[in-house]
Amino acid sequence: MPRILGVDIPKDKRIEISLTYLYGVGRVTSNRLLKEAGIDPNKRAKTLSDEEVARITNTIQKSGMKVEGDLRRDISQNIKRLMDIGSWRGMRHKKGLPVRGQRTRTNARTRKGPKKGGQAIMIKKEEPAKKAPAAKPAGK
Repeated sequence: MPRILGVDIPKDKRIEISLTYLYGVGRVTSNRLLKEAGIDPNKRAKTLSDEEVARITNTIQKSGMKVEGDLRRDISQNIKRLMDIGSWRGMRHKKGLPVRGQRTRTNARTRKGPKKGGQAIMIKKEEPAKKAPAAKPAGK
């Protein structure tokens, strides 16, 4: 199983598809990288030589693209910055609500999580206390 930038890519798929397993690389970017590296996109990942894998890795690094850990770190820093400055989007991230204007009255379950209980609270009415029999006056 070939490793590119510390990620195992599937060996039985075409290299064009296998490269999309890298975070930040889609189909278009994958094809562009393969064209720059001079590798046929229809080639299977298991048939790549070590030299071809090294060419793909070098092409990714030379292109200046952020992939995997660097990209994840940048995205999390951007979200943290929004939360720190107290912007609307930052507050939505903090509260775990949809950020891009979607409705939340219904739906939004992916961000909000499963429904909370939704049961009405039953208030028990207190029963009138039974009066104890009055004490008979002593002496009569």
